[in-house]
Amino acid sequence: MTPAQRRVLAVAILASFVAFLDGSVVNVALPAISDELAGPLDSGLDALALQQWVVDAYLVTLGALILLAGSLSDVHGRKRILVVGIVGFGVTSVACALAPTGVFLVVARALQGVAGALLVPSSLALIIATFTGAAQAKAIGSWTAWTSVAGLAGPLVGGIFVDAFSWRWVFAINVIPIAVTLWLLRGVPRGATVSGRHIDGLGATLATVGLAGTVFGLIELGARGWASALVWAPVVVGLAALAAFVVWELHDPDPMLPMSLFNARNFAVGNVATLVVYGALGLVSFAISIFLQQVAGYSAFQAGLAQLPSTVVMIGLSTRFGALAGRLGPRWFMAAGPLVAAVGMLTLLRTDAHASYVSQVLPGVVLLGLGLSVTVAPLTAAILGAVPTEDAGIGSAVNNAVARVAGLVTVACAGIVVGSVFDVAGFHRAMVLCAVLLALGGAVSAVGITNRAARPARPTVA
Repeated sequence: MTPAQRRVLAVAILASFVAFLDGSVVNVALPAISDELAGPLDSGLDALALQQWVVDAYLVTLGALILLAGSLSDVHGRKRILVVGIVGFGVTSVACALAPTGVFLVVARALQGVAGALLVPSSLALIIATFTGAAQAKAIGSWTAWTSVAGLAGPLVGGIFVDAFSWRWVFAINVIPIAVTLWLLRGVPRGATVSGRHIDGLGATLATVGLAGTVFGLIELGARGWASALVWAPVVVGLAALAAFVVWELHDPDPMLPMSLFNARNFAVGNVATLVVYGALGLVSFAISIFLQQVAGYSAFQAGLAQLPSTVVMIGLSTRFGALAGRLGPRWFMAAGPLVAAVGMLTLLRTDAHASYVSQVLPGVVLLGLGLSVTVAPLTAAILGAVPTEDAGIGSAVNNAVARVAGLVTVACAGIVVGSVFDVAGFHRAMVLCAVLLALGGAVSAVGITNRAARPARPTVA
C-alpha cells in the first residue's frame, strides 16, 4: 500500500467513523438525556418517545439524504463533499452538546444527520477510486471493520463520558476526530467528477417526507394506537410520499436512486440482506443499552463495557474475513454470519432482571460480534463489486441508506415490540425479532448471492 493510499484509507475511515459512532454512541446516554430533558418543556414528549426521537431524528435525515449525497459526491468531487460534511458535523455536534431542551436536541440531531449523510458515500467512494482488485477488497474490509467498530464501540465510549462527565460530552468529543480528518484531507487529491448528472432535489424531498412521516407514526403508535390522527395521518402522508418517490425515480432521466443498479443481482440481493441484518443490529444496540441500565441496574459505563467483546471480535476478524471473501467469494460468508449472530440473540433470552453478565449477557454479545465479523465486509464488497466504478458514490450511498433506514424503522417500532414500559419480557420479544431478522438475512444471502464479480456499465444519460 502506497503512502497516498494509506492516507486515503485513513481519511475514509475517520470520516465515516464519526458518522457511525454518533449513530450508536448516544444509545447509552438515552436514560440520562430523558432524565434531564423529557418533560413539560417538550410538549409532553415522554421518556421513551424522546429516546426514540434522539436516535431516529439522526437516522431519518441520514437515511433520506445519503442518496442525494452520493450524487453530490459524484458530481462535485469526493473531497469537496467530505469537507462540507465534516465541518457541518462539527457544528451540529456542538449544537447537540449545548441543547437546552429535548425538542432542540431532536432538531440538532436531524441537522447532524444531514451532515453525516455527506460523509459516508464520499469516503467509501474514495476507496473504490483509489484501490483495485484484491487490495480493494482488503481496504473495504478495513473500512468496514473500523466503521462497524464505531457502531459497536459507541456504547462503551458513551458510557465513559456519561458516567464521568455528562451526556453532553458524547457529542462534544466529536470535535477531535473531525479536526484530525480535516488535517489529513489536505494531502488527498480532489479526484475526478462525473459529468452529465444533476441533483435530484424533488427525490430527496419526497424521501425525507416519506421517512419522517412514517417513522413519526410508528413511534406514536405504541402510546396512541391507530385510532389517533397523530398516528395514521403521518403514516398515510409518509407512505404516499415514498410511493411518489419510487414513481419519480423510475421516470427521472438521471435519478437520485438509479433503479438500473438493481439489475445487478448481488446489488439487489445484498441490499435486501442489508435491510434485515442492519434492522436487527439497530434494534439490538438500542434495546441492550436501555435494558441493562433501566432494568438490570447497570451504569452507563457498565452497559457500554458489556458490549465491548463484540467490538474486540470485529477488530480482530473483519479484515481477515474481508480478504477471504475477496478470494473465495462472499456468498457463504454472508449466509453463515447472520445465523451465528441470530444464535447469539437467542442466547440472550436467558437474561432475567439481574442480567448476570458472564452467564447471561457475554455469550450473546460474543456471538453477535463473530457473526458480524463474518458478514459485514463480504456484504459490502459484494454490493460495491456489482456496480460500475463511476457509480461508486451512489452505490455506496444506496447501501448505507438501506442500512440506516432499516435501523430507524426497527427503533421506531421499539415501543410496539417492548411495550410502553421496558421490562424483561419486552427485551426478550425484541431479541426474538432480531434473531428472526438475522436468520432471514442469512437465508436471503444463501439463495440469492453469487460469487461472480460483475461491474455492469452505467447506461448513458440522454
